[in-house]
Amino acid sequence: MTFPEAVEAELRRARETYPGRQHSAHEGFSVLYEEVDELWDEVRAKQTDRNHAAMLKELIQVAAMAQRMAEDVIIPKIVEQIR
Repeated sequence: MTFPEAVEAELRRARETYPGRQHSAHEGFSVLYEEVDELWDEVRAKQTDRNHAAMLKELIQVAAMAQRMAEDVIIPKIVEQIR
């Protein structure tokens, strides 16, 4: 599976688990920040103790939540402004 495929699968899973749209930039940022913070936990471990599989999992979640925030919150606002 490629990284983009993994992100797509994670985004699909997240939408099934948490249906509906994110309602605001604050909500989207909060979810995204949680995933970045979990990635940071892995990154700050000693190099010899890092779990690279866990890092990849968190990167996939960060990318998926960034895409969800863009699709649910930001892009609709841009489209709304254009109209």
